[in-house]
Amino acid sequence: MTPAYSPTKLASLAQREAASFTQTHPQSAQLAEQAKQYLYGGVPMHWMADWSTPFPLFVQEANGAHFKDVDGHSYADFCLGDTGCMFGHSPAPVAKVIAEHAAQGYTTMLPSEDAIAVGRDLSARFGLAFWQVATTATDANRWALRWARAVTGRKIILVFDGCYHGTVDETMVRLQNGKTVHRKGLKGQALDLTQYMRVVEFNDLAALKTALQTNDVAAVLCEPAMTNIGMVLPDVGFHAELRRLTREHGTLLIIDETHTISTGYGGYTKTFGLEPDLFVLGKPIAGGLPCSVFGVSAQVAQQMQTLKSNTHPDDHDGHGHSGMGTTLSANLFTMRAMRANLEEVMTEAAYQNMIPKAEYLAQGLKSVITKNQLPWCITQIGSRVEFQFSPKTPRTGHEAELAFDDELEQCIHLYLLNRGIMITPFHNMMLACTATQVADIDKLIHTLDAFIQELY
Repeated sequence: MTPAYSPTKLASLAQREAASFTQTHPQSAQLAEQAKQYLYGGVPMHWMADWSTPFPLFVQEANGAHFKDVDGHSYADFCLGDTGCMFGHSPAPVAKVIAEHAAQGYTTMLPSEDAIAVGRDLSARFGLAFWQVATTATDANRWALRWARAVTGRKIILVFDGCYHGTVDETMVRLQNGKTVHRKGLKGQALDLTQYMRVVEFNDLAALKTALQTNDVAAVLCEPAMTNIGMVLPDVGFHAELRRLTREHGTLLIIDETHTISTGYGGYTKTFGLEPDLFVLGKPIAGGLPCSVFGVSAQVAQQMQTLKSNTHPDDHDGHGHSGMGTTLSANLFTMRAMRANLEEVMTEAAYQNMIPKAEYLAQGLKSVITKNQLPWCITQIGSRVEFQFSPKTPRTGHEAELAFDDELEQCIHLYLLNRGIMITPFHNMMLACTATQVADIDKLIHTLDAFIQELY
């Protein structure tokens, strides 16, 4: 719980900030009204209306660690597409190859030489033997789960409460009073997801052991550290025991690094020596273009091949009938961009630049929290930093959720936006990229301090 602040004062502050935003963003307001005529909710994806602003903020352009809106306001961007542009907007090497390749074809349903270079880089970087390319992390996770079920002959999937793996149906579940239930707000779900899903708390090894002991779980799908319900770090020894238990019970381990790739070169997997059977990475892999990858170990690849070889001819086996793949997956255009991003942007030097900036941000935020005697905490995973309304770092998704204060969070975000700073809208997460300036970090820290001074 945060220290006592006046709800009336918070409401008044939020009302003032909303009025200020409305007054200073007339062009966005006008475009928002126009958009309502054609777009559901006035936005091309409904969650784009979930920001703290009275109406959507329309962007004109973005570059590096900044973007400009249609009213001419410039912002220091610490959201960076919620990891989609984790290395900055329009990184020069990616922009260069996009411009060069724009007239050379986009998609042919055939591989290019770039695919070999990408596969070689991914194997060396993350340690998985073989790779496949998808369009989003949701796709990659969905296909990884299909392969896991296929090669194990099992149907059950286990996830951790509060997990984030895109919009894969199976992961739209939560833990409630010890039972797996559908996630609150889930729309249009016809099938009972709980029939083939199990949910346990992150860091709860006893519950994990119990859930696996029936030897019917195909795979555990896991973020190395939870990131979307508020950041939750693994306990010391958690991953080693997770790996031991999954192997003991014949369960595959799928590591989803879509957010924790911020940890360092090679992600959390390389940094901490994880040994997944399958590995998923989306958002930032192609410099901001829609693309994702999933890797499999040599052993899993052999199981996949054996499964295919043993399929009865009447089953019409083939990739076109596997339930995996879309026409635009691994298209020529995106593969070229991904290769440039891996070789020239997503480098060890980039992480050596980004992580110290994130550490500087984390220390600055800690100083503000200490000075104002707030029971908040700071969590950092490489270039990713978050402040949470909790006196200590949560150990489970449930603990992280208990720390939510939606009204306070929304007011903070709007206060920052009105002063030219954007952080991730759905929780208090920030990213530092190579283009992030120390001056912008200082501005974020001082502006948050100013907000606290006004409220408390």
